[in-house]
Amino acid sequence: MTQAAPYQLAQVNIGRLKAPLDSAQLKDFVDNLDPVNADADAADGFVWRLEDETGDATDIAVFGDEWLIINMSVWRDAEALKAYMYQGRHREMLARRREFFERVQEAMVALWWVPAGHRPTVAEAESRLLHLRTNGPTQYAFTLRSLFPAQGAEPAAVLELPDDLGCPA
Repeated sequence: MTQAAPYQLAQVNIGRLKAPLDSAQLKDFVDNLDPVNADADAADGFVWRLEDETGDATDIAVFGDEWLIINMSVWRDAEALKAYMYQGRHREMLARRREFFERVQEAMVALWWVPAGHRPTVAEAESRLLHLRTNGPTQYAFTLRSLFPAQGAEPAAVLELPDDLGCPA
């Protein structure tokens, strides 16, 4: 019997809509939300995804901006996430993202390790994205192109240093 991994991979991605969700321009995107989410739910390595009472997360506020929508999920590991992202309906919709979302210069995707069983909050996701935007990839927030290992995923305890260490400030 294999022991469950102590960490799982959380991911958040946000997008700035080009039009309202009920517009003709976003009809294909909206029509594919349920099938794409069902594919994720059934994917090997999928653990959890953020959703509201409608089954998706389009009504969940992020950064207080009504034009931003959020997708957040937890996966067994990066390989499981990549396998899902780059196949089937998700891949098709990813290829069409410029039809639905504005091109933005700042980081809109962040990954981080969470203890197995943890379900990240929107506030946590916002913090990870802001950290990535400010500091680039670190253990705290990274991208698929700059993966960090799960070891040491917990932030180090902040210790108060005594004033008399002998080191000039």
